[in-house]
Amino acid sequence: GWKEAVAVAAGALQAGGLVALPTDTVYGVACLAQDSGAVRSIYGLKGRNGAKPLAICLGDVERLYRYCQVNVPDQLLRDLLPGPVTLVLRRSEELNKDLNPFTQLVGVRIPNHAFVRDLARACPGPLALTSANISSQASTLSVMEFQELWPQLSLIVDGGPIGDVQSPECRLGSTVVDLSESGKFSIIRPGCALNSTVEILQQKYGLVPA
Repeated sequence: GWKEAVAVAAGALQAGGLVALPTDTVYGVACLAQDSGAVRSIYGLKGRNGAKPLAICLGDVERLYRYCQVNVPDQLLRDLLPGPVTLVLRRSEELNKDLNPFTQLVGVRIPNHAFVRDLARACPGPLALTSANISSQASTLSVMEFQELWPQLSLIVDGGPIGDVQSPECRLGSTVVDLSESGKFSIIRPGCALNSTVEILQQKYGLVPA
């Protein structure tokens, strides 16, 4: 059942493991963001450049204030989250210093996906989240598409195919927007929700492109 799957996945994460799971955009790999050893494992798994940051994933907007310095209205956060958007904000002292030590910013995801949010709520701190693929390869929409990663994963949660596996648009991942500068925004990655995100930021909140 659902609760058992959440509990097993939370146990694997708390033991320092890497868990593959579906999100609202593409398949991801998660570990505990406050576990420095697990963070190193995720970089090793992906063959990822150590200067490329990992996002954190939370279950609810309320928890975001603990790990980030927020300089936008609370309602703006709630208009975009949960959803296929990564908000880049200034990090707080609470966040693991070994997670992205080269930057004062951090990307935050609250996927519009009930399993991921329940799993994040079941863990003591934020998840570190990245796409389930080798760095620079295409994002994955089913567990069969990242078979080469299976041996290094503690657990794989198979949520079935995400979206249309034939559609390149479905592999775009989240829209990444930097909100760290008051009154401004900048798009770091267009992703799958660009137009709706920009519309909310400009028309509803009057933010201007940096």
